[in-house]
Amino acid sequence: MKSGEQHLESLRDGREVYIYGKLVEDVTTHPAFRNSVASAAYLYDFQSAPELSEQMTFPVSGTGTRVSRSWQLPADHTGLVGRREALTAWAETHFGFMGRSPDHVASCISGMYMGIEHFEAYNPERAAALRNYFQYARENDLFLTYAIINPHADRETNAGSQPTRLCSQDAHGITVKGAKMLATSAIMANEVFVTSIQPLAPGDEPYALSFAVPMNTPGLTILSRKSYEYAAGSVFDNPLSSRYDENDAVLYFDDVKVPWDRVFVAGDVAMCQKQFHATPAHVFQNYQCQIRLMVKLRFLLGIARIIAQASGIDAFSQTREILGQLAAEAAMVEAFVAAMEVKGAKCGDYFIPDRHTLYAAQVLTQQLYPKFINTIRELAGGNLIMLPSGVEDLSDPGLAELCLRAQGSCAMSPQAKVKFFKLAWDALGSEFASRHTQYEMFYAGAGFVTKGHSYRTFDWNGATGLVDRLLSSYDLDHVEREIGIASNANVAGTSD
Repeated sequence: MKSGEQHLESLRDGREVYIYGKLVEDVTTHPAFRNSVASAAYLYDFQSAPELSEQMTFPVSGTGTRVSRSWQLPADHTGLVGRREALTAWAETHFGFMGRSPDHVASCISGMYMGIEHFEAYNPERAAALRNYFQYARENDLFLTYAIINPHADRETNAGSQPTRLCSQDAHGITVKGAKMLATSAIMANEVFVTSIQPLAPGDEPYALSFAVPMNTPGLTILSRKSYEYAAGSVFDNPLSSRYDENDAVLYFDDVKVPWDRVFVAGDVAMCQKQFHATPAHVFQNYQCQIRLMVKLRFLLGIARIIAQASGIDAFSQTREILGQLAAEAAMVEAFVAAMEVKGAKCGDYFIPDRHTLYAAQVLTQQLYPKFINTIRELAGGNLIMLPSGVEDLSDPGLAELCLRAQGSCAMSPQAKVKFFKLAWDALGSEFASRHTQYEMFYAGAGFVTKGHSYRTFDWNGATGLVDRLLSSYDLDHVEREIGIASNANVAGTSD
């Protein structure tokens, strides 16, 4: 277990990060990243608190050393639920707004490890690399991110814009070159897992890679998007974006050397897909996402309720109907999480969430999130807009008096109302909020991708079997006999 300060120190490693045209010397102090990086560091302080040890950690078999439950491999339903409770507690520290917190990619690597036999069948040396890396990451409490999407590029005419590809290999390892995205939380992570979750075709072998490297690896450049934290102004004006902007980045690998003990797949298209879908990796990592979303929706539901109270409309039947609908939708996500666990099954020595229930949840929550946000915005109306321009307006007594005159509420003071609706806007309408809507809609892939997973994993034989059973209960002869009986009855009735 490491502390938050130890995590901050681990990020002062000479990584090459660029934002606004300049190289960042220290991500822990730069105004574009420092608060969000501190929020990530707090996760380690939280889980290492002595009073939370039983909830947030577990002893490694054989050594007794306690490590984060992010790396726990549940053997039964009880173990899975215990792990979920720890992940829920972590999500509550950032209110569900850090989608790529350390437990996400830890879940992915753990899921790959749970299917280690598929790596053994592919290549025992690559299996050994994965096994050793899992243990290394777990024992060093690493914050991992991943970059698993290829940028759009014309591979034929623009070699410089190609996705990360295998250039060469020798006795020491492989050399890779090219771009990769979306490396969410790369700024605050220790290492990055690089692969392709998108389907590859025969001929794409140079792109069929799976490896992990530290963020300060020579030749690795991190290109940050715009920082919402940098534009936030103050915590009072933007309490979420000023502290929980986990950032997203494009990574560029310029002839990066990756040693064999960090390479899990090299040039095998089929294995690149198997690492996610033949193992529990894809299920385990996205199960974590639903746990986080469960917390996030609960937080947003709290915002909706306070909006109604602040506006004095919480007793209206129409308002309660809206809040009741939102409450039902938030409860649906919680029910999905519980159902994944109850319907879970053994996978070798491990117990994993139900695959189809997970994919059903992804399909529906992709549609739900923007609707959920829009409903709360409709509930808030102009309250989200007519706010002082910044905390500076409230620093001058005379100006503050003028500003607060327009902020009446039957449920809270004018200053409390401004404070609350600043938070509500940051969660619902700011650029930070817009990014989150886009994230929740697409982090699992486009809608046709998640629907395809749902189609692929549903028990169609069970469904059509019910139809077949009913169809087999009668035939044409049976119908003709019924018609004959009915005809005879009618004739007898007429003669009577």
